[in-house]
Amino acid sequence: MVMLADTRFSTRRRTLAAALAAQRIDSMLVTHLQHVRYLSGFSGSNGALIVNKDLSAQISTDGRYLTQVAEEVPDLEAVNARQCATALLEKVSGVRRVGFEADFVSVSEFERLQAACGEDVTLVPVSGVIEKIRLIKEPLEQTRLKEVAALASKAFEDLLAAGELAVGRTERQVAADLEYRMRMAGSERVSFDTIVASGPNSAKPHHDASDRVIEAGDLVTIDFGAHRLGFNSDMTRTVIMGHTTEFTQEIYDIVLRAQLAGVEAATPGTALVDVDKACRDIITEAGYGEFFVHSTGHGIGLDVHEAPSASVSGQGVLQPGMTLTIEPGIYVPGKGGVRIEDTLIITQGAPEVITTTSKDLVVL
Repeated sequence: MVMLADTRFSTRRRTLAAALAAQRIDSMLVTHLQHVRYLSGFSGSNGALIVNKDLSAQISTDGRYLTQVAEEVPDLEAVNARQCATALLEKVSGVRRVGFEADFVSVSEFERLQAACGEDVTLVPVSGVIEKIRLIKEPLEQTRLKEVAALASKAFEDLLAAGELAVGRTERQVAADLEYRMRMAGSERVSFDTIVASGPNSAKPHHDASDRVIEAGDLVTIDFGAHRLGFNSDMTRTVIMGHTTEFTQEIYDIVLRAQLAGVEAATPGTALVDVDKACRDIITEAGYGEFFVHSTGHGIGLDVHEAPSASVSGQGVLQPGMTLTIEPGIYVPGKGGVRIEDTLIITQGAPEVITTTSKDLVVL
């Protein structure tokens, strides 16, 4: 059988080089680890990459990862150095304009980079170029995102089926059980700290998980994600423990209507502000606008939060291949809150929802 060469990374570097040429930049120093991985395939925790306008490139990492970088990046020369970025800059000669990732470099790091440059090398701040390339997910990226989303969805469904979300258990116990199930299903780690927010804690969008004991009548919001093969998932479901009340039923129904409207709006050519508006208008018209305190959604991929952003100030329009979460919420201090979140892949028609767990109201 003939094995085809993996050209994903060289193709991405070619796209980057073309974008930089438009800014008269000769080389790009890449230090953000997710971008190093995106452009080379290297998944270690210390590394940097330099991409040149002639499409040549070098990667640097330290001795801990020399075997790994040889396996993951067989097409590039690897420079062995602990200070990866400065080691690559020291090899740059002649009159060169070298871009650096302005959004990921501190002032002190910039000073170190500048000190490593020859006198004819000029460092040029660059922002958003690689992020723009990453916006459209390639078929393999979409497959990886579907796989990790399915893994997390199944773990949550198994948690409910096993009775591990129950009155009398603590938020922390439920979070631990869910994370264990994701791990056993193949997750390498969680995408972010698991949120299990019960009762009044559900009115805190980013509560995490505490030792509070879950009680009958509580709203319980669970926001969680798995990480596998570099990619992340993100999903939120809210359940009600024991019995509903007029308040819990009302806000659940409102958030579900808003969430479904956001999913329906997420089609190619739709402005991101309009996706946000589709959700926000329903919540506002129901009288809870002041309690929807965050944006509607974000992209997901190698990072759990990445472009694009569906918010009141979101920029641009949706295109096929983008990802987007739709996660409206209502949070009433002292009473409780509801958030429902799916992850979507934008397609030519209706979006593909890859977090497949039911959003019907569940009373446990």
